[in-house]
Amino acid sequence: MSAAALTSHFVRRELRNRFAGSFSGGLWALLQPLLQLAVYAFVFVHIFKARVPGADAPGYVPFLVAALWPWAAFAEAILRSTTALQDNAALIGKVALPREILVVAVVCSSFLIHVAGFVAVAFALGMLGQGVRLAWLPVAVLLYLPLFGLALGFALACAAVQVFVRDLVQLLGQLLPLLMFGAPIFYDRATLPEAFRGLLAANPFTFYAETFRAILLGHGEFDATRCAIAVGVAAAVLFVGHRLFRRLDPHFEDFL
Repeated sequence: MSAAALTSHFVRRELRNRFAGSFSGGLWALLQPLLQLAVYAFVFVHIFKARVPGADAPGYVPFLVAALWPWAAFAEAILRSTTALQDNAALIGKVALPREILVVAVVCSSFLIHVAGFVAVAFALGMLGQGVRLAWLPVAVLLYLPLFGLALGFALACAAVQVFVRDLVQLLGQLLPLLMFGAPIFYDRATLPEAFRGLLAANPFTFYAETFRAILLGHGEFDATRCAIAVGVAAAVLFVGHRLFRRLDPHFEDFL
């Protein structure tokens, strides 16, 4: 079986296992982010009275959707794939297969689910006149490609290290929320004091949050230079993550 066919098999397996026994099936993959979005929108709009700065600024809900949904794909892909090797320890001991496929399958399944939800919600908001530029939706979907590469690079590194450092997944559960609030997902960079705005550039997700909004909502500018840098960073992270995974691969069976 070719690597592509094997990857496709494990992606389907991951999707089936994820929703096995679930009453709503795959629908929960859309409902869960929608519920999360509803909670965040209620808290920030009705309690904190959050507003997007600018006379022609979009509403807060599409502003939040444009960044929160890609973040959900990115964070879930990393967190779920960190234990991919542990979860398949019995299979690794019995079947000879490229172990990175187990990680790729988890990342692919997370992105497939969340990209589908992103498209559905963005389309609904566009049809409801919420300022989403539906003609630019395919371009926004293309932006998921470097984000996928970035997530996969981190996922491969984390999955490999998790075999030897079993509490890494707990640490990631604390670090990912910090990374989320350290990116302009719930707020616009312009609302921060000038001294702190530059610090957000160190967060790899800042580019994606702002660029998804620029593409879908026309809020901010699409910067080709920043896009090229983001693609380069994603490629570098993917390269390093894969090299680390392959370096540790011969020792996996001794620790699983």
